[in-house]
Amino acid sequence: MIKEIKFTDKAIKQINHLLSTRDKGSFFRIAIKGGGCSGFQYDFSFDQKQNDDDLKHDNILIDKNSADLLKGSEVDYSEELIGNSFKINNPQSKSSCGCGVSFSL
Repeated sequence: MIKEIKFTDKAIKQINHLLSTRDKGSFFRIAIKGGGCSGFQYDFSFDQKQNDDDLKHDNILIDKNSADLLKGSEVDYSEELIGNSFKINNPQSKSSCGCGVSFSL
């Protein structure tokens, strides 16, 4: 179970909406991968299976390493004129790029 990561109601609503358009049994996966202009980047995808090291919250999966880097974070969904996106407020992040997808620790 994912305890130390918060999800806003808007984020949960959007995740559930996106999953309703996928095959039954799909999961929404949040991961942190190396890359981007600041060293790490958030990755949002769909998955059909839960791995042994995944932490689970309802229909959301986060691998253990990513969960450690997301500890204390809040996942939100933002609707703006320039576009809609998931936003992560990560207190462990020292800096992030302008796009909000890439960050450094």
